[in-house]
Amino acid sequence: MTDSTRRRRRLAERLAADGVLVSPLLRAAVEAVPREPFLHPGVFLDEGPVWRPVTASGTAPAAWLERAYRYDTLTTQLDGHLTADQTIEPVAGVPTSSSTAPATVIRMIESLDLQPGHRVLEIGTGTGYSAALMCHYLGADNVTTVELDPQVAQRADTALETLGYSAWTVTGDGLLGHPRNAPYDRVIATCAVRRIPHTWVRQTKPGGTILATIGSWPYGTGLAKVTVDDDGNAEGRIIARSSFMQARAQAVVPIAGDLSARTAYVDSERKTTVPPTLLDDWMPAYVAQLAAPSAQLVRATLSDGTKLLYLFDPERECFAEFTADGNNWTARQGGPLPLWDTIEQALLAWQAAGHPEIDSVRLRVTQAAHRYWIDGAPDLRWEHRLD
Repeated sequence: MTDSTRRRRRLAERLAADGVLVSPLLRAAVEAVPREPFLHPGVFLDEGPVWRPVTASGTAPAAWLERAYRYDTLTTQLDGHLTADQTIEPVAGVPTSSSTAPATVIRMIESLDLQPGHRVLEIGTGTGYSAALMCHYLGADNVTTVELDPQVAQRADTALETLGYSAWTVTGDGLLGHPRNAPYDRVIATCAVRRIPHTWVRQTKPGGTILATIGSWPYGTGLAKVTVDDDGNAEGRIIARSSFMQARAQAVVPIAGDLSARTAYVDSERKTTVPPTLLDDWMPAYVAQLAAPSAQLVRATLSDGTKLLYLFDPERECFAEFTADGNNWTARQGGPLPLWDTIEQALLAWQAAGHPEIDSVRLRVTQAAHRYWIDGAPDLRWEHRLD
């Protein structure tokens, strides 16, 4: 038995012991599919302000395997282009591709309720590891995986082919799905989206499932599981907290420039009823995104160390700026809509409803809109029109 085989079996044992891995067919896939080929040419290790590159070729085989089977996410690309073999020095950057933590991968695949013969569309191939697991489970011809980044797609395809998994590996915009192989029994997105594209609904069989993380903030996002009906709509709920990189076509452009200039013209100023720091918590952050889906929470620091907090909504051209006096907060708002009023009202309704968790959120996806609600809370209902 090779060291890789032993590590795969230990990974399966740990996933099963943690209650994540349940399906015997998926357990067989975890034990059979090596993770290390999907980390080529290397990974970046988080060392605070910088990322340290580590490559397979520059690491002892035993040490590389130990790293490959860690129970966490491994970053494989920075800034949309940089891989670990292209630098020998620690670098600053933003992760743009990774091998997701095994527990998250397995939990999502388990949530798909896969059955033999199912056809699956995966949005966001990444390293290709999750596609390989589904290929082992369903057969490679039943798995279509779409990746926007050509270099990432090529590396994943090479790893899949090397292991004998000739999945339908497509380079393109996953938000458009892949109609050529439709209809699918299951659609799974390994990136976060602001909303579920109706193209995915149209490419899914009635009774089929779509699983995707919804939200645009770095945290405060939820894993949605919806079932497609005979009328071309989909309905379900948020089943868990979830965090993924944003789909690149929907990635939020960070607010930059002179923030004082952006907030110079104020229409109103008042004390807040709830502190804006409540948005540091996961569920309040999710409620805020449901109330104002195009809003961004921005933190900044002045040269003297003063912390600043803002909300900007570029689509509706409004903002809120917050200042603290001890435990008291003041909101200065500008633009055609009172942004903080909208979010604060939703937060107060959420508190009044007894602080329901994220898995209480239900949603319905139609061609015209996304509708969200929490049962028994009439003030916690939102409709996001798509026109």
